[in-house]
Amino acid sequence: MPKPAETNSHMNGTPTLTPPRWELAAQAIVVKIRWFGLILGYVYVNFGSNAPDRALLNAILGLGAAYTVLNTWYSVRGRPFLEHYPLAISFLEALFIGLLCWFDNDIDSPFRYYYLLSLICCAIQQSRRVTFLTCALDCISYGLLCYTLPPPPGGRFSLFLLLVILIWVTWAASAMSLILKEFSIHLGNLNSALLENQLLLESRIAERTRELQETQAQLMHQDKMAGFGLLAAGIAHEVGNPLTSISTMVQMLERRDYDEYTREKLSLVGGQLSRIQSILRELINFSRPASHDQTRFKVNEIIDEALNIAKYYKGTKSRVIRSQVPADLPVLFGIRDQVVQVIFNLVLNAIDATAKGGAIEVVAAVQDSHVTITVRDNGAGITEDQRGRVFQPYFTTKKQGTGLGLFVSRKLIVQHGGNVDFESTLGQGTIFTIRLPVPHANGVASS
Repeated sequence: MPKPAETNSHMNGTPTLTPPRWELAAQAIVVKIRWFGLILGYVYVNFGSNAPDRALLNAILGLGAAYTVLNTWYSVRGRPFLEHYPLAISFLEALFIGLLCWFDNDIDSPFRYYYLLSLICCAIQQSRRVTFLTCALDCISYGLLCYTLPPPPGGRFSLFLLLVILIWVTWAASAMSLILKEFSIHLGNLNSALLENQLLLESRIAERTRELQETQAQLMHQDKMAGFGLLAAGIAHEVGNPLTSISTMVQMLERRDYDEYTREKLSLVGGQLSRIQSILRELINFSRPASHDQTRFKVNEIIDEALNIAKYYKGTKSRVIRSQVPADLPVLFGIRDQVVQVIFNLVLNAIDATAKGGAIEVVAAVQDSHVTITVRDNGAGITEDQRGRVFQPYFTTKKQGTGLGLFVSRKLIVQHGGNVDFESTLGQGTIFTIRLPVPHANGVASS
């Protein structure tokens, strides 16, 4: 028979479903009934009975009290007492009640009402079969009393009346107990369904909240990149104008007839101006509004572009950055600017993760119809408690970091049908691996 459900608190605070036991709730009621009967018994023996064996009756009640104490102790601990031996309990109770009536030396002793309490307790805790067997044991016990004790003034009618009452109470108590059990099971099932719906609702709310946070994080990252682009474009424009003027003046001076030393210095100035202009062009190209058009692009070109921009990042000059990119890699298909952004972000993270003199290596290869791009560093590595949070939004170990770079990078690569994973050994370094599908594997012809 199914049992009703109740809630318990899990370690992480989420409610869980656990099946309570009707026997435990019933046992708590039975314990109260038995204590009530014992107290009335002690009051009757010591203040209302004329039995000559009062001390013996108190001793028998003491055995009943010890049994009730043991039953109470099991109830407090949440365990049914002798749950596998219900008929043994019924036999001991029938014997206990019979002894009380016997030593009270009265067939109409008030202790005979204990039979009714015994049947009610059994009906609450046990099945109909056990309850009717208990009724039979009580009838036998009371029948033996009527056979051995002197008959009451009213004759044997008391025996007949009590037997009828015992049978009637057995039937009524069993029917009532069955109704209560079924009602409790029904309430438990409703409670279980309610809790399942609650857990489902909480999980959906958590999922929607996570999706909202991820969308918000991506928008923040895009705003940050857009702001950086506007700033870089503005600086490049402001610096570019005076550089053009200076370059023009240098070219005009070079046309004059100067000595070899002066010509050498003017040539050096012109070369440095060309270098500055080249840097500005790269900065403008990187900061232009990102295109969302899918195009074909070469792997070595996007890696070179990312590394050309990364070389202006602080700390780059004190690190050794190498790249191994074969020229015959398949042409990829996707949003070029986004893939450059991902590689650029991984390289910057590798620079931040290494100390001065550290080594960073970017390697590209073909593996299982995918192009893999790995960014390896020999930095401090990632700790165990951080590994599960690396790609979560807003998680960062940098003092000035936003915690959006790796989250957005993985999202962009996943949108291209690939994925980003990492391996890290504490104290030895970290390897981030980008896997992008080769176009012909997805039905797009490569060129």
